[in-house]
Amino acid sequence: MLKRPRRNRKSAAIRSLVEETILRPADLVVPFFLIAGENQREQIPSMPLVERLSIDLIVKQAEKLHASGIQAVALFPVIKGEEKDPIGSIALQSDNLVARAIQTLKKQIPSLCVITDIALDPYTSHGHDGILNSSGEVANDATIEVLSQMALMHAQAGADIVAPSDMMDGRVGAIRRVLDGKSFHDVNILSYTAKYASSLYAPFRDALGSQLRSGDKKTYQMNPSNAREALLEAALDVEEGADILMVKPALYYLDIIAKLKEHTHVPIAAYHVSGEYAMVMAAHEKGYGDAEKMFYEALLSIKRAGADFIFSYAAPMILKTLC
Repeated sequence: MLKRPRRNRKSAAIRSLVEETILRPADLVVPFFLIAGENQREQIPSMPLVERLSIDLIVKQAEKLHASGIQAVALFPVIKGEEKDPIGSIALQSDNLVARAIQTLKKQIPSLCVITDIALDPYTSHGHDGILNSSGEVANDATIEVLSQMALMHAQAGADIVAPSDMMDGRVGAIRRVLDGKSFHDVNILSYTAKYASSLYAPFRDALGSQLRSGDKKTYQMNPSNAREALLEAALDVEEGADILMVKPALYYLDIIAKLKEHTHVPIAAYHVSGEYAMVMAAHEKGYGDAEKMFYEALLSIKRAGADFIFSYAAPMILKTLC
């Protein structure tokens, strides 16, 4: 007898009944590029429709997004060149741009989850994610001391989740000890567990104004050739106290998302990165495809691979498809 799986595809109603993967607004995190001032917005040429925004404008956008079902935002500060130094001193100032943004968002939208980036590259004059030693290499242990204090400052400002994206060894455990030692037991750690040394970050670095002055990030970000190493990193992060694990980038690393989902028992996040966003927008502008449809399919594939939630610049564009 001929098997007819098309019966389950014959109408929209039946397709919805047997749908295996569902993408909801609550599955998406919207990243914001944060700038100083009031009523300030700046276009990002390499990321069409994405802007750098001042705190007041971020609040307005976040209110609309939250009303549409978005539950979380992530903050990435754009620091002026004259404010940067080799050790990223401004990252620890309790009244810096990120701290003010956290405080304002939590005051204006208390139910919104605020996620903050824990890394030094926005603040350092050399553009690396940590402090350099005398040989010009990133010093692991000196860096995690600063990152731990940075995470504490963000927690004190009201951050719900701190997200170390630096890929230093042992930083999750160090941050957890500092947070717990100051009674911030309820602040989550979202660890960028498998952050690969990818060619897809260029638009993000343009948006942030965080360009490397020397070298590369291959001594701390992961080799794109490696999959088993991601499992090692995941095991270590869970042991050290990570609440959520991140894979970055997402689309080029769907296999890594699937492996972490299979081998761990904590939620998995994925970052649909700037290069993945920019490629679709470039194709859309050339008339090679519909950005909204392509983004929906891309984000659906990331969730299907095993991500529990996804950071994406495309989230605002596809909300009406989901609602």
